[in-house]
This record gives sequence, structure tokens and C-alpha cells, in this order.
Amino acid sequence: MFIQTETTPNPATLKFLPGCDVMGQGSANFTSADGAGDSPLAQRLFAVDGVAGVFLGGDFITVTRGAKDWDVLKPQILGAIMDHFTSGQPVMTGGDGAADGADDDGVVMQIKELLDTRVRPAVAQDGGDIVFHSFDGGVVYLHMQGACSGCPSSTATLKHGIENMLRHYIPEVMEVRAVE
Repeated sequence: MFIQTETTPNPATLKFLPGCDVMGQGSANFTSADGAGDSPLAQRLFAVDGVAGVFLGGDFITVTRGAKDWDVLKPQILGAIMDHFTSGQPVMTGGDGAADGADDDGVVMQIKELLDTRVRPAVAQDGGDIVFHSFDGGVVYLHMQGACSGCPSSTATLKHGIENMLRHYIPEVMEVRAVE
């Protein structure tokens, strides 16, 4: 197995490409070892001292470091990823927890469609994801994950990129804000 790595706009996060499906559909974000119970892969990565966050995308994994240097962490993370995929364990063991969206109104459906087709593929290239949280009073609330969480350029992406696009296509949208 050959695992490629890519830098992201967030210097504390590296993107790992194992050359196979990780999640296939959807994504999973883990901000601590305590929350990684549904993912044997995330548990294995959090076992590496210095890992502060794990994000699983369709065909990539982004890892956020704490205080340790990438020169120390990167080989350990590569080993943990390789060990996981050669073990035959699943990436996720629990339910996917995805909402079906059946109660979404027309505006919310339009917002989600634009995010899925125009935004998410672009931010996935940088090792992150942006997930719809809610729409209230003209304000779209989005949750930034993976490399996007804490990234120095995420505010500019949110305000100048995503907000402008959503306002252009959906007149009801007045503003976009990040939520934690």
C-alpha cells in the first residue's frame, strides 16, 4: 500500500491519501479520542501521541497535530493507516448518523445542493469539509471540519466564496456564519 500525503492550507493538518475508499460516501469528524468510538481507524490514529483531530473523507484522511512536529508524527501516522487497512477492520462500526433530509424546505434543499455540488468537492481537495448546520432568518450556519476547522483562510473562504455564491443563487440567503 502506498499512501500519499499532501499539505493543506492549515499548517496543523496533513492530508493522507491511502489510494482506496475511506468513507466512500459522507464524512466523519473526530475532535478527540473520546469521540472516536465508532471508528477503529480514528481510534488507531488517536493512539499516536500528538494527534489532536481526525477527519475521514471519501478517499482521504486528514490529521490535525497538537504540539508535536510533523517530522515525528508523519511516519507514525502512515504506519497506523497502513496497519488499519491491512488489518481488514472497517473504518466505521456504528450507524452513519446521517439525517435523511425529508423535512427540509425548498431553500434548505437548494443550499444543501449547492454545498454538495460546488463547495464540498473544492474543500475536500484541501482535506476538509463544510457541513450544513441550519438556516435561520436569512443566515446559513455551516460547520467546518478537517483541515477547514481552524484554518487561517477559512474565514475568507466562508465569507467571500461560499456566502457570495449562495447569495447569488438563493436570494433568501443574507449571510453565512461558521458554527463550532
